[in-house]
Amino acid sequence: MKTLLKLLAGLAALVVVLAGAGLVYLFTRYPAVPPAEDVRIAATPERLARGQYLVENVVGCVVCHADRDWSRFSAPVIAGTKGKGGQRFGFGAEPFVLYAKNITPGGVGEWTDGELVRAITTGVSRDGTPLFPLMPYPRYGKMSREDIEAIVVYLRTLPALSHDPVPARTLKFPLPLVVRTIPAAASHVPIPDPSDRVAYGRYLTNAAVCADCHTPMDAQGAPLPGKDFAGGTPFSPNGVGLVRSANLTPDAATGLGTWTEDQFLEKFRAYRADAPRTLEGAERLQNTEMPWTYYAGMRDDDLRAIYAYLRSLPPVVNRVEKFGR
Repeated sequence: MKTLLKLLAGLAALVVVLAGAGLVYLFTRYPAVPPAEDVRIAATPERLARGQYLVENVVGCVVCHADRDWSRFSAPVIAGTKGKGGQRFGFGAEPFVLYAKNITPGGVGEWTDGELVRAITTGVSRDGTPLFPLMPYPRYGKMSREDIEAIVVYLRTLPALSHDPVPARTLKFPLPLVVRTIPAAASHVPIPDPSDRVAYGRYLTNAAVCADCHTPMDAQGAPLPGKDFAGGTPFSPNGVGLVRSANLTPDAATGLGTWTEDQFLEKFRAYRADAPRTLEGAERLQNTEMPWTYYAGMRDDDLRAIYAYLRSLPPVVNRVEKFGR
């Protein structure tokens, strides 16, 4: 019996040692990304204009890093809060609760341009903390370097807003370990020629992070094979109600197969003029996280390119029940 106990104790000690060695390796090897570059980005008028367009209408920075008015349809950004952070992601028993950071000069003013580029494109903060991939750095790392530099230039021009200290994120085990392994070096691509509408639309669709909301995932957060852009991802806008993303594939019965280009454009154009209406009572259960007023600012030619790319996708039959409980 004593021999057996000694054997079990030895095995337990070995497990502890191996686990400890694994943790040491994980925390010293990851996140495995290059150090921030020593670079200063010239704030040219062209970069500033391109960065403003991307940040205000395409890549989503001022949707997540701001306060949104959830009493209105699609929760438009509240004036004067662009970039200040503090928005909460995750409610109830989710495996994570996250808070957007302040990305105005009031929050990242002391960051170097290289540190901002690294955070946006590889998912590693100034202090080496790996970012949770709800921040879609894997998408931004596939954008052109010129566009990322334009985004940095424009972020520098936002009003320097202050914000109460943002609460620390909460990640349930094993997420703190998994998140360390996700950041990777950027793989920038050139901006496709806009005359190739499918290729340019693919680029814009990646930049706008459409697939992250419109591709259903399994319980571990991995995209379901063969379901790209097929919709059905559930959302609870600001913790209220339940809405599922639409099927964007060209399936005629359950997706966008019967939509014309003009119908696709008009869906966005409708939100360019008037402020979204205020929702009353039970209507709030049928709100959406889709920031229509934000994407509505995309140029018509860019929306046409996105439409062309979506039409090039394989049609996927996936009938989505938009609202539920």
